[in-house]
Amino acid sequence: MFGRKQRRHTVVETLVGANTQIKGDLHFTGGCHVDGLVNGNISADADSHSALSISEEGNVDGGVTVPYIVLNGIVRGDVFANQRVELGPTARVIGNVYYNLIEMAIGAEINGKLVHQPQGQVPLLEQTARIDESAAVASEV
Repeated sequence: MFGRKQRRHTVVETLVGANTQIKGDLHFTGGCHVDGLVNGNISADADSHSALSISEEGNVDGGVTVPYIVLNGIVRGDVFANQRVELGPTARVIGNVYYNLIEMAIGAEINGKLVHQPQGQVPLLEQTARIDESAAVASEV
C-alpha cells in the first residue's frame, strides 16, 4: 500500500487470444491470460499459485475460481479468489465476488455481493456442496 505494490510475476502459459472463443470449461495451472471470449467456467487448483488475468477485451460467461485474479474485462458469473482479486478501472462482474484480499480501482463495477472469506475458512462453495451431499445421504436413509 502507499506506493509499494507487490506484483506477482507469473509466467503466462495459457493464452486465449483476442479472436478466440472457447465454448466449455477451462482448467489451467500457472498463468492464464484472456483477451477473447470464454463461454464456460475458468478454474485452477485452490492450493496452487495460479493466476488469471482478463484484459479489457476479455469476456467470461461463467464462473471463475482461481487463487489470484486480475480483472479488467467482464465476468458474467461468480468470482472466487481464495488469495487475492484485483479489479481494474474497467472491470465488470455480474455476479458475486468471494475473496480473501481485494483491491478495487475507481470505476470497477460489481453487480452482486462482495463476500469476504478469510484464509483458512472453508469456502462457501465447498460448504454448500457438503450440505447438498449430506442432504442426499439423509434422504437415502
